[in-house]
Amino acid sequence: MLRSVLTGAAALLIAACSGSGNYRDTSVPISTVERVDLERYAGLWYEIARFPNSFERNCVGVTAEYLPRADGSVTVINTCRKNALDGEVERAEGIATVKDGSNGAWLKVKFVQWLPFAGDYLILGLAEDYSLAVVGDPKGNTGWILARDPMIDAETLQTARDVLARNGYDLSQLQMTPQPPA
Repeated sequence: MLRSVLTGAAALLIAACSGSGNYRDTSVPISTVERVDLERYAGLWYEIARFPNSFERNCVGVTAEYLPRADGSVTVINTCRKNALDGEVERAEGIATVKDGSNGAWLKVKFVQWLPFAGDYLILGLAEDYSLAVVGDPKGNTGWILARDPMIDAETLQTARDVLARNGYDLSQLQMTPQPPA
């Protein structure tokens, strides 16, 4: 377990310090949704697609679960299976806090609490019924399409891709995430 935490911390540190994963034209202004109700955002999300990153290498069947905490922060539990849908399960747990003035649309996420930095998690797009979310960060080192179901239709996927494109993301780098059938 400690090895997993240290490996995750090292991966996050490398990802935070390197500019090698920039999938976004940062000259394009990035915009979040106006407001996120974190109680409605809570629950299980399936990763539909992502931009490659070091901390999800060889991950499939990825999920993220968000659990509101009494202090207004959110517990984040990311789970993936390595190499195959029946592969070894890896799990990372962190805490997200809302950036002041963001109305819940910009979170600061820490997976290792003693490290001095947190990742930016911006909600760029969100379906009215909270069935689909598009997430990124200002530098464009990460980006995800998340849904409440493990599969989405082509029209919904295109809607999410359009949100990423409007925010300057290079869609040619977006990778679909294999998920088990519903």
